[in-house]
Amino acid sequence: MFPRFCSIRSIMTASTPGPVETSIRDKLSNLLQPISISIYNDSWKHRHHAPMRDIGGGSGETHFTIHVVSDIFKGKTTMQRHRMIYASLSDELSQGLHALSLQTKTPEEAHTAHLSK
Repeated sequence: MFPRFCSIRSIMTASTPGPVETSIRDKLSNLLQPISISIYNDSWKHRHHAPMRDIGGGSGETHFTIHVVSDIFKGKTTMQRHRMIYASLSDELSQGLHALSLQTKTPEEAHTAHLSK
């Protein structure tokens, strides 16, 4: 149904992942044992925002979209799933990671979403 682990990089960030993205991937992989995980660095979309301009555009690793499918999410609400992720990335959030857009699904939810397309 799904590959055990796959990674899809945004076209806009086709270069080598930076330290924040690498840390996110490592921590979430260890915590969630995902069936699939996709991490997109959306920081380039926010470089013109006042807080980002004030720090010279930031590190280029301030905004991410994360799609993750994991059995660990079974029986958990969306809020509980997101809290797990935010808690695991507390160091990154305290050091400049500004925003996460999360899509968290169980394998069954991902399969159902795929069928409805």
